[in-house]
Order: sequence, then structure tokens, then C-alpha cells
Amino acid sequence: MNRTLATQKTKRYPVALNSGILQQLLAFGSLIILVLVFSLASDNFFQFSNIVGVLLSTAVVGVLALGATFVIITGGIDLSVGTVMTLTAVMTGVSITYWGWPVWAGLLVGLATGALCGFVSGVAVAKMKIPSFIATLAVMMIAKGLALVISGTRPVYFPTPEKGFKYSDISLDSILDKIIPGFKIPNAVLIFFCVAVIGSIVLSRTIIGRYNFAIGSNEEATRLSGVNVNFWKIVIYTITGLFTAVAGILISSRLNSAQPALGMGYELEAIAAVVIGGTSLSGGKGSILGTVIGALIMSVLTNGLRIMSVPQEWQTVVVGFVIFLAVYADILRRKKAS
Repeated sequence: MNRTLATQKTKRYPVALNSGILQQLLAFGSLIILVLVFSLASDNFFQFSNIVGVLLSTAVVGVLALGATFVIITGGIDLSVGTVMTLTAVMTGVSITYWGWPVWAGLLVGLATGALCGFVSGVAVAKMKIPSFIATLAVMMIAKGLALVISGTRPVYFPTPEKGFKYSDISLDSILDKIIPGFKIPNAVLIFFCVAVIGSIVLSRTIIGRYNFAIGSNEEATRLSGVNVNFWKIVIYTITGLFTAVAGILISSRLNSAQPALGMGYELEAIAAVVIGGTSLSGGKGSILGTVIGALIMSVLTNGLRIMSVPQEWQTVVVGFVIFLAVYADILRRKKAS
């Protein structure tokens, strides 16, 4: 009997692994097809300036999606990432503009705000046993309200000195252009890919990543094996909060202002990118690479439809249909792996 169980396990793991790799390959193939279709449909799509615009628009949603990947792998969901992003932007703006703190201190305030929000969500889910959907929905509303209260319902504009470093340089300046003249890739894009590399290392080569997958695969078995599941859930949600704070810094730097009414809807785009990239909503499976591909698919699709002059309402319909197909593909993949 033991031999039979061992044989079954040996058969199942390669299937799960292959299905995950297959999903990434399908997502990457879909991205290539989209690029080719839009390139043939419009000469403007493959221009360097438009490609840079696509990458720049991917950066914010992509960083949010990277953070959401950690929570979704545990089998949870985080609906607060959009408004927490806004709150971190507001706190950064208030500390720099109103309190007169240096930029580096304001960035630390923003990161601390995001981490605190993630910590609160983690405590609510792990300790208070509130379902992640409800807990993060509550944090979403709290963050939205606090952003409006702290900012006085008005945008917070960052100071723009005539000389020296500007806050907007964080996203819009180009370090690469200084190294390779003419290669103007905005810093926000580089930050996105750097954060993706960090996220991949954390998820694949640290104890946090191992416990992340273990909790998502079988939380009760992980608990019975002696792992402090509650502690690691809190850590994971806090990490998601940090990623969200980075997204808040990027979007506020890109706009050179903190917009307190901005943020609602970003969580849906982030979750969609994660699912399109192959992370299972039931938990236990996912990858940072897949999320990066999913975020690029979302941006390419939106940009391509806009270039083809597709009305905004139909763009929303198309994106919703793509999300529907991605979730259905996840269901079929789980049935095949079981």
C-alpha cells in the first residue's frame, strides 16, 4: 500500500510541475501573439516610444501583481492593494510636502505604511480567522478613507526644485540613458524588473517561499508538521504590503502627486495579471515569472485596443473576457492535475 501511495505521489508531482510550466508557456505564447497582431494592425504599436509606454504602464500594476502573487499562492486574496497603494502615496506626499522631510525619509514612511497595512490584514486573517476576502475588503475601505482624510480630499503635489533631484525622477528619469545615451527606459520599468527578481528569489529560494507554497497546498498538514502557519501568513501579507508601497511610490512619482481618489480598480487588474500568469486561485501554485507575463499581457492588450481606437467600454469587455478564460483554464488545469 505504501508503495502504491509513493507511486501516486511520484506521478502527481511531475504532472503539477508540467502543468505550471505549460501555463507559463501558453501565457508567453499569448503575449507574443498579441504583440504580432497589434503590430500588424497598426504601425504605431511597435514604435519605441509606444513600447516604452507599455512597459511604463505595466510597472505599477505589475508590482501590485507581484505582491498579490504571494497572498494568492496561500489560497487567499487581497482586495486592498489598490487603496493601500493610494494611502502609501499620500503618506509619502504628506511627509515630504507638508512635513518638509527629505525624500528618503518620505519613502521610508510610505514603505512603513504599506507594511503596516499588510500586517493588519495578516493579523485579521491569521489570528482573528476572518476570511481574507472580508478582511482585505475592510482594509481597503479603511485605507481609502484614511487617504482622503489625511490629504484633506485634495491631491498632494510634490515639490519640484529647479536643480537637483526631483521626486518624479524616481519613475520618469532614466539611469540607462546616462549609461547608454539614447536608451531612455524609465526607472520605473527597471524598478519593476528588479522587484520581480527579488520576489522570485524570495519565493523560490527562501523559507518564506517554501512555507508560502506549503500553506497554499495544504494548510492543515503544514500546521501539523510543526510550522507556525499564523506567523508566516502575517509575514506574507506584510510582504504584499511592502510591494504595494513600492507601487504607490512609483505611481505618485510618475504623476508627481499623490491622488487620494486614485486606486480603486487597480486590485482587480493586479489579480487578473496574477491569474493570467498561471497562479492558481485555489493556492499552492504560481510563479513570479508568470505574473510578469500576465501583467505584460494586460498592458499590451489595453494599449493595443486603444491604438486600434476600440471604445473604452469594449476594452473593458475584452479584458473581462480574457480574465474569464484565464480562470476557466485554471479550473481545467486543477481537474487534470487531480
